[in-house]
Amino acid sequence: MELLDGKLVSEAIKQELTTAVAEIRENGGKVPHLAAVLVGDNPASEVYVNSKIKSCEQVGFRSTLIRRPATISEAELLDLVHALNNDPEVDGFIVQLPLPPHIHEERIMLAIDHRKDVDGFHPINFGRMAQGMPAFLPATPYGIVEMLRRYRIETAGKHCVVLGRSNIVGTPISLLLSRKGYPGDCTVTLTHSRTRNIAEEVRRADIVIAAIGKPCFVQADWVKEGAVVVDVGINRIADPTRKSGFRLVGDVDFESVAPKCSYITPVPGGVGLMTVAALLMNTLKAAKKEIYPN
Repeated sequence: MELLDGKLVSEAIKQELTTAVAEIRENGGKVPHLAAVLVGDNPASEVYVNSKIKSCEQVGFRSTLIRRPATISEAELLDLVHALNNDPEVDGFIVQLPLPPHIHEERIMLAIDHRKDVDGFHPINFGRMAQGMPAFLPATPYGIVEMLRRYRIETAGKHCVVLGRSNIVGTPISLLLSRKGYPGDCTVTLTHSRTRNIAEEVRRADIVIAAIGKPCFVQADWVKEGAVVVDVGINRIADPTRKSGFRLVGDVDFESVAPKCSYITPVPGGVGLMTVAALLMNTLKAAKKEIYPN
């Protein structure tokens, strides 16, 4: 068993981005600028956004954190999105989810200019991805395929089973791994909460992508010997032995599943770090106008 080490890979990507930014500076170009909008005081969102801002600083990007209270109206948030769309200094921006319940998340996502949509959530980017056209890929699936690429995990002809059908992870990763090319050319089965005999489906998998949001859901007897397991889940469970009173676990029962795997991601230290690295890669592409030249 070998760990798919998100910390190791993300640090390598950050080093590459640092070099790219240095070259941009030397040539008198515009340094990539990522903005993040944080609404309210959700503790998990605070951690995620601060990680993204810190990562920008590490690679030499400009970053702007825009805080707004949870009481902000939808109209006010839409005005802020439009202002960022029209700000030539900002290459890409994210609106951290979840948003307060009185704000329609889909309406906010649709308002983001697809040319600055470095989270890869806009339907234009999603549709272009589905058709194999250049697009900003959703950050978590992008991070997963980049990890598979850098560990040289064989994917062609493999059977991949994805648990979870969200538009953020499950559905896009199923599309990416079924596309022509590497990493891809998989035969993909997309499972979800209504799938019958889900354990039987997972047992057939050469590659398992677990993104169903249930702690330790995938058990050892679900996974065949030598499978590659990518655990996207980040779940907080009570642990009185910890000072914090909790610990983080994935959607896979790591202790029992890991010995059966050829490769597996840890939680934490796996996919989460790759998501941030992918966001930075998208931001560099936005600054260089690689996806949308105009």
